[in-house]
Order: sequence, then structure tokens, then C-alpha cells
Amino acid sequence: MEVEQTALPGIGLRHDFTTQSGKRIGVVSHRTGRRDLVVYDREDPDRACEVVKLNDEEADALVELLGAPRIVQRLNQAHQEVEGLVSLQLPIPPTSPYVNRPMGDARVRTRTNASIVAIVRAGQVFASPGPDFMLASGDIVVVVGSADTTSDVAHILAEG
Repeated sequence: MEVEQTALPGIGLRHDFTTQSGKRIGVVSHRTGRRDLVVYDREDPDRACEVVKLNDEEADALVELLGAPRIVQRLNQAHQEVEGLVSLQLPIPPTSPYVNRPMGDARVRTRTNASIVAIVRAGQVFASPGPDFMLASGDIVVVVGSADTTSDVAHILAEG
């Protein structure tokens, strides 16, 4: 699927795509932080049939509904297809020694051979986070590896 990105001078950024059924959908990200979900007219792709204005809380809820479960679903499908592959969602407890530290400080891959494939924070999914990604209390870390290595990651993130 192709997602088009268009700069909107003085407003922000628009991302559009066409669904399999032929509907054109867009998200306008305003510089103010507001998001508009737009459904375009099939006959006139420049005309909006419907615009739903979302505040930050509503946008976060929509991202959580659409984003995080989809990534977890894909990981679960991969888990079913590859024997021995485990995916876990591990919360970062407030007592973790890695709260407010870069993810790389935990050296998860080096120490366990498991991989952190995503972080879910407040309904927003950060896929393939790099070692500089700052971990926060309450983050959900999505880890893929064997049963033993993912268990080791849970221990590391909880206790160091």
C-alpha cells in the first residue's frame, strides 16, 4: 500500500492512502498537534466527504485501537509460523533500572539474543526502536526470541 505525504504550508502535513475498496483516506497532522481524519469523495479526490477532528486523547485512542493490536497480531502470526519463536509484551515497571535511560543501556540483544521489535507508549507504537530510544515507566516492550531469551529480557528490564 502506498501512503502519500503532502506538506500543507501553514497547516502541517497530510498523509493519504486508498483502501482496497477504493476509498481515499487521509490524516492531516496540524502544527498545533490536532489531527483530522478525512474521508474523500470517490468522484472528486480533492473534496472531503467527512472530516473528524481529533484531540490528542482521541488520536491516541485511535492509534491504540488500530496500531498496537495490529503489530501484536502480526507477531503472533509469525510465532505460529515459526516453531520456537516467542513474542512477549513486557511492561517497564516504575522500579526498572532502565526507566529514563536509552534502550541500548540494557544491551538486550547482546545479553540474550532476543530482539526488541517495538515499544508501545500511550497507545503509540514505535516499531524497530534504536538503541537511543529512551525507555519510560509504563512502556510496553515487544520482544521476540526463544522462550528462554524472552524470559531473560523480562528479568533484565525488571531488575537489571
